[in-house]
Amino acid sequence: MKINFTELKRGYEKYKKEYDKAAIEALESGWYILGKKVEEFENNFSNFVGAKHCVGVNSGLDALILAVRSLNIGRGDEVIVPANTYIATVLGITENDATPIFVEPDEYYNIDANKIEEKITDRTKAIMVVHLYGQAANMKRIKEIADKHNLYLIEDCAQSHGAKFEGKTTGTYGDIGCFSFYPTKNLGAFGDAGAIVTDNVEVAEKIKMLRNYGSQKKYHNKIEGINSRIDEIQASLLNVKLKHYNELRKQREKIANRYLSEITNPRVELPKARKGSEHVWHLFEIRTAERDKLQAYLRNNGIGTQIHYPIPPHLSEAYEYLGYKKGDFPITEKLADTLLSLPIYDGMKDEEIDYVIKIINEYES
Repeated sequence: MKINFTELKRGYEKYKKEYDKAAIEALESGWYILGKKVEEFENNFSNFVGAKHCVGVNSGLDALILAVRSLNIGRGDEVIVPANTYIATVLGITENDATPIFVEPDEYYNIDANKIEEKITDRTKAIMVVHLYGQAANMKRIKEIADKHNLYLIEDCAQSHGAKFEGKTTGTYGDIGCFSFYPTKNLGAFGDAGAIVTDNVEVAEKIKMLRNYGSQKKYHNKIEGINSRIDEIQASLLNVKLKHYNELRKQREKIANRYLSEITNPRVELPKARKGSEHVWHLFEIRTAERDKLQAYLRNNGIGTQIHYPIPPHLSEAYEYLGYKKGDFPITEKLADTLLSLPIYDGMKDEEIDYVIKIINEYES
């Protein structure tokens, strides 16, 4: 049996008629940038999340960059961020000339709330949380720390659409929530797209200007901005997927629950669930000291996997100038060497789930 790590086409085929209709309507409208479909999606998504305002942008990375910029965080400022995140999170900070201050993860692979305060200095302006792999971080404690030290709280929700902590949706605990709709995300578009949510109307209006060359009215540029606008076609398609999101989420939960209950190989460590935290299973991460050997074994048996993420940002060539070296964040580095992502996606068949479980349980070192 051949099982790819992901199968995006299956997600399209499930609602093909609706997607096709939405795309054609957008094309036939003759309006392709910042029109009614974008406005409709922004309203729908803000309601879905539970935020007052949503601003659609070109990508999740742009959402992070503009979020930091909208809060006037820049050169000389520090932003606390998880060490074990994807580099886009850190780029959101450094693209504004601010300095990332890394914090190790907890046992749930999210930033360790108990290690944040020791990194706060008089230059700290914000905490940037990442709800990694689809599980919400310990937002109650992190919000308490941010409030205590008068810091902005930014949430990177690229992997946590609809996840909650103690009943409150990710993206709404902080000042700003940043989302990616990259095609592989739980709420994925059919190209690049992203969004920012906030309850602060002034922040929302500023981000609207920042995404559109710094203007509210054409040729009237109030601030320096960029071109980062979600297009009408992607917004139309996202409106369709958002309508079916709960069904899609349940399918991922079904796959994850089967993995959790049926993978019994003692050489494999399964992910843990934090009390009070909902998991939407963007990725299903297993751990093993024999990661490369297990990955090769699965590949030889027709099962595709991926590694998220083999090189932590502090060890990347891009951030050599920060002066970190191997061993500075040992927990993060250990995760980079031992985590492996299993297939989990819309349209995955029962027999494919059966096969993944069977092959993993048969693995011997």
